[in-house]
Amino acid sequence: MGVSRLDVFYRRLLLTKLFIGGWGKPEDLKRIFEFRKIIGDRERCKSLVAEDYPVHIEKTEEHIDCQIHDGFFISPLEHLVPGILPPEAVKARFQFIVPKRWQKNRPVCIHLAGTGDHFFWRRRTLMARPMIKEAGMASLLLENPYYGYRKPKDQLRSCLKNVSDLFVMGGALILESTVLLRWLEREGYSPLGMTGISMGGYMASLAVTNWPKPIPLIPCLSWSTASSVFTTGVLSKAVNWTELEKQYAINSVYEEEIIKLLEYCGADSFKRARVLMNSPGGMDSLEHLLGLSGDDRVSVGQYSKAGGKAGPGPGLLFGGDPREGQAGDRVHHLFSSLKGTDTNLGSLPSSFQTNKTVAGKKTESVKCFRPSLHHESISFMKGVMDECTHMANFSVPVDTSLIIVVQAKEDAYIPRTGVLSLQEIWPGCEVRYLNGGHISAYLFKQNVFRQAIYDAFNRFCLMYPNLL
Repeated sequence: MGVSRLDVFYRRLLLTKLFIGGWGKPEDLKRIFEFRKIIGDRERCKSLVAEDYPVHIEKTEEHIDCQIHDGFFISPLEHLVPGILPPEAVKARFQFIVPKRWQKNRPVCIHLAGTGDHFFWRRRTLMARPMIKEAGMASLLLENPYYGYRKPKDQLRSCLKNVSDLFVMGGALILESTVLLRWLEREGYSPLGMTGISMGGYMASLAVTNWPKPIPLIPCLSWSTASSVFTTGVLSKAVNWTELEKQYAINSVYEEEIIKLLEYCGADSFKRARVLMNSPGGMDSLEHLLGLSGDDRVSVGQYSKAGGKAGPGPGLLFGGDPREGQAGDRVHHLFSSLKGTDTNLGSLPSSFQTNKTVAGKKTESVKCFRPSLHHESISFMKGVMDECTHMANFSVPVDTSLIIVVQAKEDAYIPRTGVLSLQEIWPGCEVRYLNGGHISAYLFKQNVFRQAIYDAFNRFCLMYPNLL
């Protein structure tokens, strides 16, 4: 399946850069990764947020069909990891849109914001108000840290300044969603569910992994990890790689200390590669994992058969211009990540080891696999993104049959090639595919997203009538 030309064109219209500040403070990254080990385990998180955590309603507006409540609370992340949130983001704000007449039960769906979704008007207009009319369902819209009222003064529009900001946002939203789910339970609303579009779908998925009860989850236009979004998707072109590469090269703490904290660094693609290469038919599986095809596959086969020497052809791995083919990039990426984890290069199959001449120069095996600084930075980005956003790095939701994923077949923003699918991570979940790409689905398929929400909630009511 190809990628949407509209997705590619739309991305080219946006000239702003992501992560202009770089990776973030090394001390902050260390604190985030240590906290991730706690928040990734549902059992360890049961006592992080009090059952009666205070939530405040400060304003109520009356409308013909609904009431709109504006509320706030202090993000629990400020108590658990003090100072990690920017001051503007400490107060979590939300809007609660409640129908004046319920059709059945008192269902509430929490909507987390996608990229660029500041304040509440977009979700309120496109999702919450139609859900009042169509299903009599309430919606709670939580404002993401770094967006709207919670946006730092030095941040340009939606462009997160540091890579670490995305992880802080995720950690905060997991805890804040727990606060709101418990508050809604106390107020007598049921059933409760979560949804989000694009980045909001990722964040909703992370939040549900932490909830100790069955709950409907409807992530739209998101997938199993954000690593591919920023390394191979069209958004990777907006990443300020120049600054990231400079910081990675100058400050050895990233390579020498931070990477050791990544329990999941490369596990999705690169640690699996070692198993694949040692298994029967492993080379074919490895080629599939890397997303290689055609001439690229030929070159990988020539490379392995030559004991590490590059074979001729457009997919030349070593001794040629890496721009000649993406296969070389992916294999460089593969071995740099193996080097960065606990995988011993000496344990790789002999066809992937060499002390022979590569590109006319004699080199040690480890050095011959060392990529350019750009490849190392991409590998490090994949590692830190997988650590904090990969669903396999978090607890499995209590009942995966209540999960309905909506995906666009030609999504250029959310690449699915080379990463674990949600069906592998969450067996039993349902995936629905739409024709077209990310942008067209967002603009024209909101009704499909809403129907998936209704279906997931109805499924909950049928399976758990005793919980209503």
